[in-house]
Amino acid sequence: MILTYLPEHAESARTALDLAERESAHLGYTCNTLYAEAIDLAWVKALAEREDLAEKIDAFVARFGRLQDHIGEKLLPAFAILLGEQPKSLLDVLGYAERMGWVEDAEAFIGARKPRNLLVHEYMSESELFHAALIAAKPATEMLFRIVAATRAEATMRGVLTQMREKPRPNDLVAKQPLGEAVEFGRGWIARTP
Repeated sequence: MILTYLPEHAESARTALDLAERESAHLGYTCNTLYAEAIDLAWVKALAEREDLAEKIDAFVARFGRLQDHIGEKLLPAFAILLGEQPKSLLDVLGYAERMGWVEDAEAFIGARKPRNLLVHEYMSESELFHAALIAAKPATEMLFRIVAATRAEATMRGVLTQMREKPRPNDLVAKQPLGEAVEFGRGWIARTP
């Protein structure tokens, strides 16, 4: 018999994937409702007076942050351990995940913290910066969904999911809407609006 994974670590990998998919579904819903809005500078400036819009942003930022943290702290390490790796740091985990094809670009994953942090802190003071971060957060969100989908594909290929129920794929949860061109700067994302 040829082992394709370490069975004693399968349950923790399945659990981490299950939670990541649940978080992805919630983030997908919030992302769809948020980006269904016509997000421009006037919309951003209205956040100070519109509790409903501010609440939408808060839900998006919280869910984005939870998913990104879960991927980096639980999902990717669980899958690395499942395959016999013993990563010691987030950079080790991301490097391994990049080599495995689960993460397209480790620097982009780390850079996705930039719009997340700006969304938490800037909407009350710098509307233009907040708007750019909001536009940049959508492709970063889609990147997170692709990571979850890639780990699911890995688990499926290796036969790890025999006890897990089928779920919607996170990539299918976000409507594809053009929002302007997102470009990477330094180690973060920023958007150039049309």
